[in-house]
Amino acid sequence: MSEHDSNPFTEPELSNPFQDPSVALARQTSTAMAAGLEEFNPFTDSKLTAMTSKPLLVAPGVPTQPAVMKPTEEPPVYSQPQAQETTGGASELLKRQEELERKAAELDRREREMQSLNVSGGRRNNWPPLPEKFPVGPCFYHDITVDIPVEYQKTVKLMYYLWMFHTGTLLANLVGALAWFGVDPTHGVDFGLAILWFLLFTPCSFVCWYRPVYGAFKSDSSFRFFLFFFVYICQLGIYVLQSVGIAGWGACGWISALMCLNTNVAAGVLMIMVAALFTSLAVMSLIMFKKVHTLYRTTGASFQKAQQELATGVMSNKTVQAAAANATSTAARGAFKEHI
Repeated sequence: MSEHDSNPFTEPELSNPFQDPSVALARQTSTAMAAGLEEFNPFTDSKLTAMTSKPLLVAPGVPTQPAVMKPTEEPPVYSQPQAQETTGGASELLKRQEELERKAAELDRREREMQSLNVSGGRRNNWPPLPEKFPVGPCFYHDITVDIPVEYQKTVKLMYYLWMFHTGTLLANLVGALAWFGVDPTHGVDFGLAILWFLLFTPCSFVCWYRPVYGAFKSDSSFRFFLFFFVYICQLGIYVLQSVGIAGWGACGWISALMCLNTNVAAGVLMIMVAALFTSLAVMSLIMFKKVHTLYRTTGASFQKAQQELATGVMSNKTVQAAAANATSTAARGAFKEHI
């Protein structure tokens, strides 16, 4: 019983459990591992340092080039057209801006012109451009850039050039008729009528159809548009007759030119050139007639407006007002005398 009643913790071998050899060995191992982890530095590893310190060896015969990254995909197709579209839009905006600036400058110039005219007391006639010492002065004021709106200036300039071409053709017709009269004295009537047509149709064409179309675009007058259309249709018919060239009518047209060609080749060739001028004049006149008629339809003019403008113009005329006043006073006096 004494053996079982003894206290095992009082034995000297088991008095301190941490002095067990296995526990001490485990403690030493853990301490060594902890010390090794604390002192470990991967950047100072001897193997890594040796690898980095040695230069890289390149195989002989292999050229060394810098690495170049190549795109694996092509750029999208829509990128270039989109850039072109953007450039085209920018150029269109620049063109519009330049056009607006030009119109603004034109309006500014016209405003300054009108102000200067108001200060100077009115506009002075400047057409025809005659010398100052000439006994007869200019009869009209003619300035397309001042009187005509910007959108119609080109058309009015073309009509003015057409009138100058009309005058030059009549002058050439006069020369051709003179040549024909020189080779054949029996055609003196044609030469005399050619002089008459030049002296008559040159000023009449300016007053009867060019000035109406000039005033129509200047003031948007329906009455002047209708006056131009009526006179210009007659003028177009005259051009056709002159290009035909009936003998005895004073026009070097195709018939007259062929007749003169049998008499004299040089005079006949000159008359053929005049006939070609009359034909070209008729064709260009027809084109400009259509062009003016197209613009007329866009201005809002009408026959009713032409009637109103005519009535207003007649009633506002001082001569008509004076005649109406005289007629009214005469009728009133007659009625008063009858009552007396």
